Amino acid sequence: MSCSGDSSSEVLTRIRDRAVRIAQMEAEQAADIAAFAASGSSRSVAAELALELSITERRAGAEVALAQALTTRLPRTFAAFQRGEIDGFKARMVFEPTNVLSDDMARQVDAIVATRLAGKNPSSLRAAVNRVVQKVDAAGYERRSRARRRERSVCLIHQDETMATLFCDLPVEQASAIYTSLDQHARQLRRRGDERTLEQLRADILSDRLLNRSPGNSGIAPVIYVYVDLLTLAGLNEEPAELAGNGTIPAWLGRELAGDANSVWRRIITDPDTGQVLSVGRTRYRPPAALADLVQARDRVCQHPGCHRPSQYSEIDHTRDFAKGGHTAENNLAPRCQNHHHLKDQPGWTYATKPGGEGTITTPSGRTYTTKPAPLHESRTRRSRITGCGAPRSMQHARQQAKGHTRSDTGPTPAPA
Repeated sequence: MSCSGDSSSEVLTRIRDRAVRIAQMEAEQAADIAAFAASGSSRSVAAELALELSITERRAGAEVALAQALTTRLPRTFAAFQRGEIDGFKARMVFEPTNVLSDDMARQVDAIVATRLAGKNPSSLRAAVNRVVQKVDAAGYERRSRARRRERSVCLIHQDETMATLFCDLPVEQASAIYTSLDQHARQLRRRGDERTLEQLRADILSDRLLNRSPGNSGIAPVIYVYVDLLTLAGLNEEPAELAGNGTIPAWLGRELAGDANSVWRRIITDPDTGQVLSVGRTRYRPPAALADLVQARDRVCQHPGCHRPSQYSEIDHTRDFAKGGHTAENNLAPRCQNHHHLKDQPGWTYATKPGGEGTITTPSGRTYTTKPAPLHESRTRRSRITGCGAPRSMQHARQQAKGHTRSDTGPTPAPA
């Protein structure tokens, strides 16, 4: 029961505790659905459950599949579900990426992910699971990636009130480049005084280009960040790279994007020993722009907890306002999307940024949330020393082999010294 005299922190605590109880009840429901599923064929069980709950058979089938996987293939995720640490939606973020795996591989992923569930929102959790799936089933991931790229398509969906949705399934590097080109052109037009919103401009520019209503070339070279560690770039291992805002991509694609002579990608080389940024490819930027590049590369996404807006689409914001004495320095800058940039100015919200990109937010209720850019990978040279596999003769050797692959968006860049 709510009391009008309760503080906002006390109300938040009740909301959180209630969410735990709801999640525990969802887990009980999943256990019973799994038990019921043992009574007949999957089709029959889904049909009966749909009737009992007044839901579609498709949804009922999805509930049955989730319950069966949790109680058989994903026991540690299910245990966290039963404790109320995750809810049904988050449990599905573990189930869906592992659904393509064998039982043994699914259990391997489950054991690893179980230590990473706390504090993640659904999209962060799914990204973490996808990274583990890619490591546990590297060969399968490779096959599935190539198969999915063959399924590229365009679909038209008619909506209400004179609108429609044009839906495209494209290889991630193509879709990212298209969106970035549209976004940068839209922002250019806004700076010139165009009164349309960015959303309207992106849509209008896309329409104009496809229908040949404009020259189709804004003169803007879109810049997309591709993170690849030095050993992968040199071809000395096949560890995944990362595409900003998307997540992991196969090593072959990371090398291809970083070394393409016609590339519009900005390759970010990471240190194999720490997973942190080692080099930001550039040939043309003055120091202020170089500082923005560093902050964007360091954080990769908006610094607000749970926001995955890529840093190159966010605003480089002074954590302590410049007008209030804040310095234009790496330890006072962070990428924040427009929404979370404005949130910082709301009463009761306070922000702090430390060197290395660690950010702390204090809410009006007094709760604090801390984010820190995770290393793009575990220490690969340390792992090589432990396993005795794949260790390069020296970092200098790796850097020399990487030289043939190091390109920025504007042309060749010397490999880092």
